[in-house]
Amino acid sequence: MNYKKGRYSSLIKPLFGFTDLVIINMAVFYFEINLKNVYAFCLYISISWIIIAVKNHFYEVERHTRVIQIIPLLLRQITFFAIVLYAFIGFFKQPNMSRLALGSYLVSVFGLICVFKFLTIFLLKKYRIILSGNIRNVIVIGRNDKIRQLIHTFNTRLDFGYKFKAKFSTDDTDFSLEQCFNYIIENDIDEIYFSVAELSNKQINRLIDFADNNLRELKFIPDNKDIYSKKLKYQYYDYIPILSLRVIPLQEPVNKFVKRLFDILLSLFIIVFVLSWLTPILAILIKIESKGPVFFKQSRNGFNYKEFDCYKFRSMTPSKTAHLFQATKGDLRITKVGAFIRKTSIDELPQFFNVLFGDMSVVGPRPHMVSHTNMYAQRVDKFMVRHFVKPGITGLAQVSGFRGEIETDKDIINRVKYDIFYIENWSLLLDLKISIQTFVNAIKGEDKAY
Repeated sequence: MNYKKGRYSSLIKPLFGFTDLVIINMAVFYFEINLKNVYAFCLYISISWIIIAVKNHFYEVERHTRVIQIIPLLLRQITFFAIVLYAFIGFFKQPNMSRLALGSYLVSVFGLICVFKFLTIFLLKKYRIILSGNIRNVIVIGRNDKIRQLIHTFNTRLDFGYKFKAKFSTDDTDFSLEQCFNYIIENDIDEIYFSVAELSNKQINRLIDFADNNLRELKFIPDNKDIYSKKLKYQYYDYIPILSLRVIPLQEPVNKFVKRLFDILLSLFIIVFVLSWLTPILAILIKIESKGPVFFKQSRNGFNYKEFDCYKFRSMTPSKTAHLFQATKGDLRITKVGAFIRKTSIDELPQFFNVLFGDMSVVGPRPHMVSHTNMYAQRVDKFMVRHFVKPGITGLAQVSGFRGEIETDKDIINRVKYDIFYIENWSLLLDLKISIQTFVNAIKGEDKAY
């Protein structure tokens, strides 16, 4: 055994916690809260903060954690801290404490903690990129698309702080675990990534034993072809471990209510404050340029594959075959007004009525024409998973570069991949992020918006 000496990042999380405690305690002295014993109060809030942080996993932020995952941590932490803070008044019988000053203290602390949290994350990322500090040496074992994607991530996302050292292919004639073990020891490797599908159970057990005995971190890379590629839920029935496919978040009643409330509020806002005056103007312009209706109605598949009428501002000259052919670059059917409203995505705004009526959501997988849905359902694996939730005006695939015309199979495959990720990882913050990004993209303009 050659034990790994030291440990990266061992002081970072304790330092973050200590700094937060300094912030919440020092801030007490800047507000006239009318405390009987300020030091008892400081002890109370310090212990409370630590307990809440442990339960909330507040400091379990990894180098690959996204900002959108940090925001809920901050909100939960400050919410529970606020409850504990105001509970101090009744629990310790402090009727003279200023509720207003306590509120000002809470807002200030929240602001300072947020600034410190995001600033330190930003500085750590820059430290890894520019100075190559806080680095972890990694190797991968296996040879497949997931392995190649992971290596690409290691080499391009320098802010993650992973230094890719070597790949060991199980297809090589001279491959052996002993060779990997020797390399790991000689090159001070911190983390080992391996493909579950390419090693036998015996080899996996040997790898686990080696990692445990040499204090190395072992990471499993699932195979797309088996159940381990799914997002699993781990439960115990008495003492028996059970794995089951995780429930789609939007199937939970609370999540469904939150998303529907968001949809109603945003759609009402757009209808009242935007469409109320924009529709008459566009109606006149559309009618002046070409004969036909102001709105274009098309059947599309929605939740549970049910068909509904999807509305748009008409951007093309009327055609009996419009439901069969997708718009292409330089499409002669597109009018001059249509080109502008398509480029800015204004043509999609009437779909907020679809959202209000409950056929669509603001964010979700984009619905396709019925003829295209039937075609892709046969050609693209897992395409039908998109219909577990309501379709959206915009979606994760659209803001990730996969909107508009589908030119190759790769376009629709990537679109499905992003849609499934959205379905399995939905959150209100993700909806807000996608909505904001869609608005920014509409202002900037997109290459495939035609």
